[in-house]
Amino acid sequence: MVTPSRITLARKRRGLTLAELSQQARVSLQSLSNYETGRTTPRPATVERLAAALDFPEDFFRGPEIDELPAEGISWRARTKTPPRTLEAARAAGTLAAELYEWINRRFRLPNPDLPSLGKPDPETAAEMLRTRWGLGCAAAPNMVHLLEAHGVRVFSLAPDYAEVDAYAVWRGTTPFVFLNMLKSPERGRFDAAHELGHLVMHGTDHHCTGPEAERQANAFASAFLMPQSSVLGHMPAGAHVDQILKAKRIWKVSAMALTYRMHDLNLLTDWQYRSVCAELSKRGYRTDEPQGMKKRETSQVLTKVFQSLWATGVSPTTVASEVGISLNEMNKMLFDLTSTAEGVGGEPTSDAPKRALSLVH
Repeated sequence: MVTPSRITLARKRRGLTLAELSQQARVSLQSLSNYETGRTTPRPATVERLAAALDFPEDFFRGPEIDELPAEGISWRARTKTPPRTLEAARAAGTLAAELYEWINRRFRLPNPDLPSLGKPDPETAAEMLRTRWGLGCAAAPNMVHLLEAHGVRVFSLAPDYAEVDAYAVWRGTTPFVFLNMLKSPERGRFDAAHELGHLVMHGTDHHCTGPEAERQANAFASAFLMPQSSVLGHMPAGAHVDQILKAKRIWKVSAMALTYRMHDLNLLTDWQYRSVCAELSKRGYRTDEPQGMKKRETSQVLTKVFQSLWATGVSPTTVASEVGISLNEMNKMLFDLTSTAEGVGGEPTSDAPKRALSLVH
């Protein structure tokens, strides 16, 4: 038997309309519509054509129902500029990553979610409250991917074939997920992780908030979480010039633009000084890139340990992908630049990363 919702999910993942899939798979539009609604079931030969057109294993379409990530729980940063089918494709890719997480969760003991619901405080207060809860004090935030994972957030990559989509976060039941665009600079990747953390704690299951206001709040949260007020005031002089900012940004591992914005927000830069610094940074290439920034993206500690452990017990990445019902190529896109599925390769824990044990379920 074929599961209708899986045809729809695979089609969304490839960013295809019904008409486009109909043409590529050589299946009538009416028949395809009937398959997706469950009115009729495709024959084996038709399933084969659909699988080839969608680049999914045939077994994928015979699996159980999959609950898609809730659309209403995602705050897209560039919703009006990004085609709806692209956003749906990114959400479908996230749903498949959540299926991989379910496979992993049945075999490993992962950290439990430890995210409070902070819907009422302003972003600055929410960031301070979470830092206190996690014992960070006023120190610079450690590896953000490790930090999220240590507190039960499941972190995956956004598929690189949709590079125009920014990171996003969503709750699936009681499990928080963050999907990161790994094509950005390491500094912007850290800010994205903190931004999505802000969505999870301020706009989670109890406090839905989307659109420009939600994005403004998440940006403010990320700025305060990565660059605590007391730390910035203690390190930065009022009216700092560009070279001072470029040197100091390494303290918090943030972009020069992010630190400049934070200083203006804390009244360390006047409006005129802020505009002048931004103009100079833009001239030096810091508007779209981060010259002489961090050398490497922050990678996953949990996923690296998972695949190293699986390899050690004789479970290949191909086997994992097959049991999840996807191709190895599809799975690798979920892990893109977060870890490697190869033996002995992957992101290594940094000295300031939160240490949490990861053990197999027996």
